[in-house]
Amino acid sequence: MCGLITDFSMSLINERLDFSTVADLFLLHGSMQSPAFLDGRLCAALALHDISVESWLQEVCLTLGVEQPRDEQAAERFLAWRRQTLDALAAVELDFEPLWPDELFTLGERAQGLKEWALGFLEVVSDAGDTPRDAWSSALREALTDLEEVAAMDTDIDDSPENENDLFALAEHARMAAMLLYTEQHPGMPQVEKADDPTHH
Repeated sequence: MCGLITDFSMSLINERLDFSTVADLFLLHGSMQSPAFLDGRLCAALALHDISVESWLQEVCLTLGVEQPRDEQAAERFLAWRRQTLDALAAVELDFEPLWPDELFTLGERAQGLKEWALGFLEVVSDAGDTPRDAWSSALREALTDLEEVAAMDTDIDDSPENENDLFALAEHARMAAMLLYTEQHPGMPQVEKADDPTHH
């Protein structure tokens, strides 16, 4: 597996991976799973204690039930997923966007993706134990409590403007919880200097 870890080509560095792209990559590996749960785990792991490229590839392969990515390009895309998430969490623009189903999916499918993401995120937070929690702000604790409600929500919803507005609000709560966890675990981040550095990928 380690032999598949190479420098990213410029096309992969500049490519924005979204939910459908990663879901298609999962399908190429014979998995019908949604990437949302694993993305939630990735976001929490990067926020709490980072996750090395080797460990990330191992977790992806374990999730997909394969020994290693099918080829070098697949491995690079999985690593680009990690780098894209880390860069977005640390970015001064605060434009972090989790891998959730977009407007091409039904509202129920989007709600299910959000729920799965929250479950993955909270799983890693729970595994971290009580030690990190001692330094967390009341705002972060409240955000994680809200996220627990997202993880328990009913996703059998109709496509209606009211439900869409509600889902958008819940998604924003989840997005802010991830950014809040990252910033509290990384004092002084985001850093404008790093964000403006053209050599930082």
